[in-house]
Amino acid sequence: MTPILPRLSRAVLAALAFAALVAGCGFHLRGPQPLAFSTIHIGAAQYSPLGAALRRQIALSGTTTIEEDANKAEVRLQILADERTREILSLTPAGKVREYELGQRIRFRLADRDGSELLPPTNITARREYTFSDELILGKEQEEALLYRDMEDDLVRQLMRRLAAWRRNAEN
Repeated sequence: MTPILPRLSRAVLAALAFAALVAGCGFHLRGPQPLAFSTIHIGAAQYSPLGAALRRQIALSGTTTIEEDANKAEVRLQILADERTREILSLTPAGKVREYELGQRIRFRLADRDGSELLPPTNITARREYTFSDELILGKEQEEALLYRDMEDDLVRQLMRRLAAWRRNAEN
């Protein structure tokens, strides 16, 4: 019975040492990005997947509230385009589709209350590839929808980082 106790003590000591090392290096999870403006108007449909995701992320920032009246907002985020693409990457010898490449592009700009451009029209894109099979058509449709949702989440995070970076650039 005594050999288990020293092994357990070593495991606990190793875990404590690892925790101290991680805490000492300044590691912390990336939290919500604080934004430099107090109110923002989002030029995207409130119940669209993109508009809803943007509203959630901005609400999580903790520093900015969403203003539905564009004239009252400090800044205006205008979504100029939200496009999805689907291209064939490869075919089987029989001429059937083997792989697709999915893409999504968002084009946006940020303007102040007077309409002056704070961020010029900017494109952000995401791409995903997946294999296709005629025998698994329902599963592949679900996989495609999941990939589009993943790309949209990725694009919203990129957009939030751009908005947070504008704050840093504006302060300099």
